[in-house]
Amino acid sequence: MSQPIARRRLLDEVTERILAHIRDEGLRPGDRLPSNRALSERFVVATPTLREALRRLEATGAVELRHGSGVYVRADLARMIMVNPNRLRLDRSAILDLLEARELIEPHIAEAAARNATDAQLDELAASLDAAGAALAEDSALHTANMNFHRILARLAGNGALAQVLDSLIELHDEEQRHILALYGDRDHDHQAHRAILTAVRGRHPRKARRLMTEHLRDVREVVTRALDQ
Repeated sequence: MSQPIARRRLLDEVTERILAHIRDEGLRPGDRLPSNRALSERFVVATPTLREALRRLEATGAVELRHGSGVYVRADLARMIMVNPNRLRLDRSAILDLLEARELIEPHIAEAAARNATDAQLDELAASLDAAGAALAEDSALHTANMNFHRILARLAGNGALAQVLDSLIELHDEEQRHILALYGDRDHDHQAHRAILTAVRGRHPRKARRLMTEHLRDVREVVTRALDQ
């Protein structure tokens, strides 16, 4: 049974114990934590202290507090880059900076995925595109599916640091990404570009995968830039 936590550094220690629980239980993003009451009893702390620790973890992106549902793991604890909760409001420069950063990173990711991904991983990538294809008429679901495609592709590249960088970029700039989807407009063309990238990666054509990802992101940047300038 857990021993009572000393008052000194109480909040820090509760936070650390929650993270240790997530790690030791092998919880993954989307998994639900025990109830606040159960965690309070486990760590021998008052419920208000536990709630404060959970709010701290929510601010750094480690967990998500869903009203009426519970607390869910949000981020992979192995990630080295955490999302800054103090984001500025959406603006033109943030959108264009995001697109430029992705254009620098993702072509290499596509090329590496074509070299390193297993067949089972490529099936997972294809499934994410199937989900996007079924959501072309619903922007919120389409946004989630599209971002999932890019996240999975980054993971398949085999470089954990790059995958974390892209994941953090996407999460930090979620509002900008949604605005980019609205500005780009052509859902079918965007989806077909993703399909072509998948085909190149599945066919083990690294250079073609890099070229197609470069062309895709450049096309998005050009269309969005024109829309913003209008």
